[in-house]
Amino acid sequence: MKGLLLRLSAVDADAEAAVRVIAYFDELVAHRASLPDLVRAAASLAECVAGLERDGEQALRYRPDGARAQGAASVSAAVDLGRDPAGRAWLERLTGPGPLDDLVLERFAIATRLLGHQGLVTPAPHLADPALVELVLGEQASAEDRARALVLLGLDVGKPLRVVAVGTEDGRDPGAAAVGLVARGGSTPGARVAVVGGVAAVLLQPREGAGAVAGSLRAALDERARERSSAGSVRVGVGDAVDGLDARRSWLQARLAERFAVPGAEAVVVHRDLGSLTLLAEVPVERLRAQDDVRALDALAATPTGAADVATLEAFCRTGSLRQAAVALHRHHSSVATRLAHVEDALGWRLDEPGDRFRARLALLARRLAARS
Repeated sequence: MKGLLLRLSAVDADAEAAVRVIAYFDELVAHRASLPDLVRAAASLAECVAGLERDGEQALRYRPDGARAQGAASVSAAVDLGRDPAGRAWLERLTGPGPLDDLVLERFAIATRLLGHQGLVTPAPHLADPALVELVLGEQASAEDRARALVLLGLDVGKPLRVVAVGTEDGRDPGAAAVGLVARGGSTPGARVAVVGGVAAVLLQPREGAGAVAGSLRAALDERARERSSAGSVRVGVGDAVDGLDARRSWLQARLAERFAVPGAEAVVVHRDLGSLTLLAEVPVERLRAQDDVRALDALAATPTGAADVATLEAFCRTGSLRQAAVALHRHHSSVATRLAHVEDALGWRLDEPGDRFRARLALLARRLAARS
């Protein structure tokens, strides 16, 4: 495996580095690396001790020079492998987690799951050629060029295709986030991923419907949140299944649905489920931003406690219940009631009245769409 070695210190911590890390682990999978070789490669890449432990098997720990690590493990970052078998992969960095450690661990775990099963035939999701993806999703290409691009991407022109849009709010590379998310979901092998206009486009040809795809993505986000004690900052929109040559329509639907998503709360939105709400997206962004209720929410959010107040209002409008909102926010219901009372005083709404609750919900949706234009 010496010819595949890469070190993070040799590349910049940017999108190019993320692509190279993903390609690095993809190469290890393609070469059918053994699990010990995989751990050695991860240690060499991260330039620190890497470890792997699976149920019923002896733990593997290697130093960057390929030698077995001695002494007790000092884990700085880890990720669960899931089930069949369960286990975890980790890094031991004395200086604390590095900027790309999350991505390294994501790919380390994916490669472990793939290489840990004999007779592997299922391809892993991977970053695809952005030019080909843009050709498939763009507006100008001819049907012949779209068909050729689909073939070059390894997709079947005769099968329905569904596009998923993945955005982030923490500056993380959306392509890396999409690859890790789809791989965790497990029901969409061989997905093609490319970043288009700051959002990751995921091209899928699953047998399952939108509900199953969305369900697997939600489960993957929940799993990631449990591992990292964070709801995350990922937004996902799911477009309709369409003819491969009509992929742009599914992409536009996915982009629209992604604008409605709320990280950590309603992170995965299916376009078909939005129904008449999609009409709101046809309102020009300038009009949405200038609307009085949207401006009032912006003013509230700018106050010292305003962000928490708006988040509480979001949870209340989404769940329809003070107690359910408290559960969603992991707060006591009395704290939620206090914040909602502050919102009512600041905005002049009475949230126990159906008309004002609808007005609040509409204003929140308009504000979200304006922010993600």
